[in-house]
Amino acid sequence: MTLDGAALLQLLPAIYRLRDADQGGALARLLDVLAEQVQVLQEDLAQLYDDQFIETCADWVVPYIGDLIGYRQLNGVTATVSSPRAEVANTINLRRGKGTVTVLERLARDVTGWDAHVVEYFLALAVTQCVKHVRPGAGGTVDMRRQRVLERIGSPFDSAAHSAEMRGLGCGGRWNLPNVGIHLWSQKGAGLSKATAFALDDLRFFFDPLGADTQLFNRPQVLPPDSPLARESNLPVPISRRALATSMNSFYGPDLSLFIGGLPAATVLLSADLSDLDAAGAKWAHVPAPGSVLIDPQRGRIAFATAPPKPLQVWFHRAGESDIGGGEYERLSTLQLGLQPVVEAKSASGSVQAAITAVAAGGAVQFPGSATWSETPTVALSANADVELRAADQTRPVLQMAGELKISGATGSELTLNGLVISGGALHLAATANGQGPDTLRLVHCTLVPGSTLKGDGSAAHPGAASLIVETKGTRVELDHCVVGALRIAAECSVTLTNCIVDAGDPSAVAYAAVDGDAAGGALQATDCTLVGRIHSAAIGAASNCIFHARESLSGGGTQWPAPVWSERRQEGCLRFSYLPLESLVPRRYRCQPAQAADASRVVPLFDSLRYGDASYGQLARRSANEIRTGADDGAEMGVHHGQMAQQRESNLRLRLAEYLRVGLDGGLLFAD
Repeated sequence: MTLDGAALLQLLPAIYRLRDADQGGALARLLDVLAEQVQVLQEDLAQLYDDQFIETCADWVVPYIGDLIGYRQLNGVTATVSSPRAEVANTINLRRGKGTVTVLERLARDVTGWDAHVVEYFLALAVTQCVKHVRPGAGGTVDMRRQRVLERIGSPFDSAAHSAEMRGLGCGGRWNLPNVGIHLWSQKGAGLSKATAFALDDLRFFFDPLGADTQLFNRPQVLPPDSPLARESNLPVPISRRALATSMNSFYGPDLSLFIGGLPAATVLLSADLSDLDAAGAKWAHVPAPGSVLIDPQRGRIAFATAPPKPLQVWFHRAGESDIGGGEYERLSTLQLGLQPVVEAKSASGSVQAAITAVAAGGAVQFPGSATWSETPTVALSANADVELRAADQTRPVLQMAGELKISGATGSELTLNGLVISGGALHLAATANGQGPDTLRLVHCTLVPGSTLKGDGSAAHPGAASLIVETKGTRVELDHCVVGALRIAAECSVTLTNCIVDAGDPSAVAYAAVDGDAAGGALQATDCTLVGRIHSAAIGAASNCIFHARESLSGGGTQWPAPVWSERRQEGCLRFSYLPLESLVPRRYRCQPAQAADASRVVPLFDSLRYGDASYGQLARRSANEIRTGADDGAEMGVHHGQMAQQRESNLRLRLAEYLRVGLDGGLLFAD
């Protein structure tokens, strides 16, 4: 029963109620105060019962219930552990299965937020067979006819018999009785749908719209709740030629890992090695028979017997570490949905330029899908115009240009590019007669392909080529979650980088400077960025959690700089929790690396790959110095992947493994990517 002041007043004799009404209702107000406290007491008594259960208890009670069962709270870097309520609720159930691979794998997925697969290595040890109790699959020899087994050797799904290794898991050993490997995939699938395949000629195509080799990955299928362990179909693993040949129906389809649009129903799909060249070295050696199509998933190549209709649409999956650059991921919150009018770029030639011209006074040009537009438009903004060139949410359109995209604008104008991949030329803000241009140029989740375009092997066609040239005065340049090549910025401008990769192709190339590539570029600020190449800026106002991967040029060409990272003004500004060469001339440093000359040769960033298009592009190698991998202001790694909190995820899992491994077992983290 819930009491209020009116209900309490009704319990009093009528004479008191009448007299209280005549005297202003002081007694009624007093009873209202008493009723309020009674309600608080009633709610508290009801909550006391609810607080006995983790599902209904108050938030402040969760740590106390967790303490009763020995629960230790983790860093809340993933959604599954950001609130301990669910973990505490599942702890008793998990403790019942302590030490089993099913619980360990579930634990690894929940704690890290990454895909995981657990392997008990003692099951694959070579043993002497007993004729009374034969163990199928165990033995001392490898069947050389089972090519799929041979292909998996060294992978998390290695089923071949191995002799024992005395080294521990932390020292490179795997195959021993106490060893349990927790394989983790920090990279996630990045799909492309209805993309335009790059045509090398009438019969040869690349899946990648930029015309480069690319490894195709499996599209992970949802792990069923009753499934004990993840299989290859549930993980973002590379697709091999043999796997595709063996299970074409498991990978090929519009809702699966790869698909080619417009093929006749009777087409025969075959897996092939299309890396070999013919005797002349001009074409791929393998030629499909009539009515068939050859697919090389390790190179991302397609060969036809007869020319297909163009443009050729393809669906495929790759892998990546973070949502930066153009990609088919959620970014609705970054779009300027209030801009009007919205003009859609059609697939016909010239549609991009027509749409841009239509919104010169303000509005948005929207690219509706992940196709390729082969145009070289120009942008001329009216005074005070706010214009956005954007990809629709969860699309990745490619603008393939034959030269520079010229941009001009009157006073007060702003231009935003969102979600686009631009290849073939730089963005060029040319100054007018008075040097003025747009007030703001903003790039969000865009890719300006480093090196302008890509060669067939994936390398940059023009290493070190500028991706953005700004000659105007006073333009604010803002880049957020972008991948770009070298920047050439006039000294009167300012640049703000957030979660970006600036890639000049080599640490000794010029990544940031003025338009001539030598003088000081505009004032620079950077947060959570990786910059590959030398930097010459008029000022570095602030830099946090960044990697300046630069070294002095040894070529001798051009003016010799006094330092690989060079700020003209050093009396103001600060670089904090970042890596930069010790000899750099910059404002004051705070907790930067290397801290002293004795560490300069050891504390350097090492990357798994610095080639744009690779799944591990810009990813710090795990053999990098610990000062860089944990050197950010919150203990995470420096650089563009700082937000992934990889170190905290690993630490969380190691903490949980100590609780859930059986006595005598040695658990180790092994990264499949």
